[in-house]
Amino acid sequence: MSLLKAPLQVAGWPMNPTHRATCHCGAVELALTLPDGIEDPRRCDCSMCRRRGTIVASVTLDRLSVVKGADNLGRYQFNTHTAQHFFCKTCGIYTHHQRRSNPGEYGYNVGCLEGANPYALENVRLADGVSHPADEESNA
Repeated sequence: MSLLKAPLQVAGWPMNPTHRATCHCGAVELALTLPDGIEDPRRCDCSMCRRRGTIVASVTLDRLSVVKGADNLGRYQFNTHTAQHFFCKTCGIYTHHQRRSNPGEYGYNVGCLEGANPYALENVRLADGVSHPADEESNA
């Protein structure tokens, strides 16, 4: 009996503890620490996510670093200005955002992970971004 653990795979894609994520043109590169793979992949139906159509997953702030192109990242904020959405100024690809519901986490674009196919992920849940808890608190 082998004590070696089989490599973690997500949708047939081998997961390593650290992954590289890039925008389309390669001007922006992120390093992500994903020891348990892609956790809780989801789509969101808020006004921003509906338009960009990405599948996102989250990591704590210490598990994502911009290793190339920090000066080429644009930032967009709206509504409460809590979330910070980052995109490449050259190709326009959304790479990641600091989350509004949990500012201690980044959401990242699963499609930016090198070698990943977000369409191969099964059972991607839809998060209710239209009825965001922060909006309900501000309307109370």
